[in-house]
Amino acid sequence: MAVYLVGDIQGCDEALTRLLQAVDFSPSRDHLIALGDLVNRGPNSLAVLRRFVAWEGSADAVLGNHDLHALAVHAGVRRSSRMDTLGELLEADDALPLMRWLQDRPLAMHTHGMLLVHAGVLPQWTLQQVMTLAHEVQQVLRGPDLTNFLAQMYGNTPDTWDESLQGTQRWRVVVNALTRLRFCTVQGRMEFDSKEGADGAPEGFLPWFEVPGRQTSQVDVAFGHWSTLSEVSTAHVWALDTGCVWGGQLTVLRVSADGRHERIAVDCPQAQKPGR
Repeated sequence: MAVYLVGDIQGCDEALTRLLQAVDFSPSRDHLIALGDLVNRGPNSLAVLRRFVAWEGSADAVLGNHDLHALAVHAGVRRSSRMDTLGELLEADDALPLMRWLQDRPLAMHTHGMLLVHAGVLPQWTLQQVMTLAHEVQQVLRGPDLTNFLAQMYGNTPDTWDESLQGTQRWRVVVNALTRLRFCTVQGRMEFDSKEGADGAPEGFLPWFEVPGRQTSQVDVAFGHWSTLSEVSTAHVWALDTGCVWGGQLTVLRVSADGRHERIAVDCPQAQKPGR
């Protein structure tokens, strides 16, 4: 069995097909895990979700910010933006089971020796804290209060983790860190406006994976979300969003038990204009 981690697909089903052919992926033999943002901005979110649902047991995903946005639009608590490409998915006859499958995905996974998140991890969080907090939010997403939570999920504050936070404010910090984080301070204060590469950090901020003393620095972490990153040289960190939907590439990481993981990519020409 081979294990593959794939970066942001964002509805690019044709590129995903070519990439899986390139690595000779078989759902009867192998395991595919998407690092969030399966849907939106690309041309065929419906096909991507149908593929993952059909491969239940052989394909899984963590939630990304675009996946949460799709859930919020489907729940009627958020409007589609002009750049969204969710219409076919939300109007499909099987939209409800597809969205329920998405709703059941975790915000973080620790599997095959790697921590998998969509965006990042706050420097003060240990691996155990990440998994505990992700599970806490997952229970809300799977519960009867989903619509109310999605309606209150958006916002940039609080921008710093505090163990005393409760309810929506607590869960918002967790969601923002795991699905939106790029830059933060040494103290873990998050910044959400900058979308440049690692060398474009605002004054006083660092890429989250370069913060000194990060509690997960010895944990192998794979993430997506940051298409403007070049390949990251930080040890134990694997950045897999290579900007497919913006005309870049779609990339998988073939996970090896000896830590010598292999990146494989295919070109993904798209008509989308730059923007995140």
